[in-house]
Amino acid sequence: MNTTYEEQKPGLVTAIALMTLISGIINLFWGFVASASALGTIIGVFCLPLTILPTILGVFEIIYAAKLLSAQPQPVQPSTSIAVFQILTAFMGNIFSMIVGILNLVFYNDLTVRKYFARINSAPVPAPAFPPPVPQSATIPSTLPGAGSEAPETAEPEKVKHPRKTSKPG
Repeated sequence: MNTTYEEQKPGLVTAIALMTLISGIINLFWGFVASASALGTIIGVFCLPLTILPTILGVFEIIYAAKLLSAQPQPVQPSTSIAVFQILTAFMGNIFSMIVGILNLVFYNDLTVRKYFARINSAPVPAPAFPPPVPQSATIPSTLPGAGSEAPETAEPEKVKHPRKTSKPG
């Protein structure tokens, strides 16, 4: 039985995950009920995009809670944006989700929760698969012309001077 991961997970992280999961389920049903009741009136049809928002938030909450509750550690950041949207559901009349959002923001600021998120998000640095590249200046031999200042200069062939033939009148 692999309990090492569960022992390392703080209780507040589990509380965040469970509250977010319950809030997601409630927001799903809340959005479905609001959308179904909005379809009953002509004005409600125009307000339908507003009634779908809790359903979308509920889907995101369930996905986030599933990542936090999974047995395998997954890199996931504290989702303050979900918590803020949970608080904003008070405008839709969902007080439970608002309370969950406030508690999540408070729990995210706890030191053990912040250390937990920092630990699961830090990936070990893998060892390089290949040796580092050799600088190009080290691969050029110094005996080649133009490789450095100590390279010998190429000598031009000397011109042979021929004596001039002058013609003297005789």
